[in-house]
Amino acid sequence: GLAPPMPDASHADDRVDFYVLPDARPRGRQLLACRLAEKAYQQGYKAYIQTASREQAVLMDELLWTFKDIGFVPHVLASDPAGDSAPVVLGHPPLEPPAGAQMLINLDAAVPSFVDRFSRVAELVDQSPDVKEQARLRFRTYRERGYRPQSHRL
Repeated sequence: GLAPPMPDASHADDRVDFYVLPDARPRGRQLLACRLAEKAYQQGYKAYIQTASREQAVLMDELLWTFKDIGFVPHVLASDPAGDSAPVVLGHPPLEPPAGAQMLINLDAAVPSFVDRFSRVAELVDQSPDVKEQARLRFRTYRERGYRPQSHRL
């Protein structure tokens, strides 16, 4: 086989984590994104959730309001004029993340073009064949770019 590419030193400290769900429940990945956004918020990180479309961003907006009975994760759509101020921002192509966002939570099929701006990336995978196949391609893309992605089975 081919030798692995030399790691790019600029990404050596960046973290890419693939979180693998045990099933393919509807909205499983989106609910996991809510939990990760909540954790990022509690730890003082500014998080950007990348979805595939405006409709998916709006769905995430609704889920972030309702996924817990108590507690709240302050968030805003990237298209909102206040998009820079909230600790959690929801976006979709072709929108760009706000400056200062440290953690990317990716629900899109592709690795976003702006991924290099983030020191932490969370990739959310379930057991549906399409999602797994897209995740394999993203995993390879990260390795080719010099990241060292880690997988975590949940």
